[in-house]
Amino acid sequence: MLVRFRASIGVSVLVIAASGCAGTMAAPAPGSQPGVETTVALPFEALTSVAPGFTPGAPQGMLPGSLYYLSNDASAISQVWRVEPDGVTIRAVTFEPVNVDSYAVSPVDGRVAYVSGNQLLQVDANGAGRSVLVSGGLIDPNNPFVNRISSPAWSPDGATLAYGNGGLNFYTLSTGSSNRVLEDQITHVAEMPFPQELYWPGAYSPDGRKLLVMLGYYEGISFAVYDLASGALVRMTGDGSTDACCEPVWVPDGRALYTALPTIGMLSPGMWRVDAASGAVTTLIEGFVELGTYNFAGYPSLGPDGLLHYFFASEQSEREVGGRPPLQMVRSGQDGFTGRTVLRPETFELLNEALWSPDASFVVAAMATGENVYQGGRLDVYYVDGRPAVTVAPFGRDLAWGP
Repeated sequence: MLVRFRASIGVSVLVIAASGCAGTMAAPAPGSQPGVETTVALPFEALTSVAPGFTPGAPQGMLPGSLYYLSNDASAISQVWRVEPDGVTIRAVTFEPVNVDSYAVSPVDGRVAYVSGNQLLQVDANGAGRSVLVSGGLIDPNNPFVNRISSPAWSPDGATLAYGNGGLNFYTLSTGSSNRVLEDQITHVAEMPFPQELYWPGAYSPDGRKLLVMLGYYEGISFAVYDLASGALVRMTGDGSTDACCEPVWVPDGRALYTALPTIGMLSPGMWRVDAASGAVTTLIEGFVELGTYNFAGYPSLGPDGLLHYFFASEQSEREVGGRPPLQMVRSGQDGFTGRTVLRPETFELLNEALWSPDASFVVAAMATGENVYQGGRLDVYYVDGRPAVTVAPFGRDLAWGP
């Protein structure tokens, strides 16, 4: 699963997975029989709010796999859902009595690992076979980072789960054993715990040899690369290392990551490339070009064609902190500049999240339902070739592909 965060939030938020946003989807009640396929029609409000040019309901077989996301059930509890490859059928995967905070999908067989009630749990691809893998115990609401379980990540072979809990941990499915390889750095000030550096997983590299590791601080966030063979933690280096932030994604061969920030906050907007072996950062798009000129980039993905697909905007005006610029879908060379081409005429001023298809032929965009909504939104598919956009779900966040 892609890792998604903003740099302008404090550690109390960084280590707590986002709570469920209100969705408008009809859903089975919690505790109803899992594994029963349900085709969910878009509610009337969602249909009438679709922008001109959108086609509610996707063409058959449109998705390369299942599309997973978080959304509220009928009891306003955040659960894992998925849109089937037909682009029409929506199925509830979890049925928890309290919010699902984060999740990951096994690329091998579609098992879903997730965090709910400070437990790491697992269900099969149909939502059955619920089992508790790790229990974190009660959370101190004043110091949740001390023992909160977070951010499961599957290894590409489906044999191991990385997760956060007092540091970076690996759970071996075959033995049920857990091993902590990085311990959170916490000091005590006036007998109160104070986080110096916290660790939790992002995504594995495609070859499974490395793991993206998120680094949390009292104010701010960064990332590094953990080498599974050597146990070394490779930190970012170079002039751009203090700015490189947000939405890091692996390139297909696992040798590098792209990261980008499309807003103004604690850090500068822009886009960077990080060498996974050395941590060397190359700035591809400068956020502040000159006084009053800003470049914004977000949600990069290197396609199988060797071209970089992302969202981009350049403005010559003042912009408020955290404001969303009018991004457009673009494609360029791997340097983020050569041959940059706008792929569609729309501007995405309410874009909260974007997930590219593996072949980069389309993107699933979570479009905010209002200007003050900053997590999730209506899930729309935008095609690179200019076909009309399609709505596949009325609301979702934390998007991920699965088999």
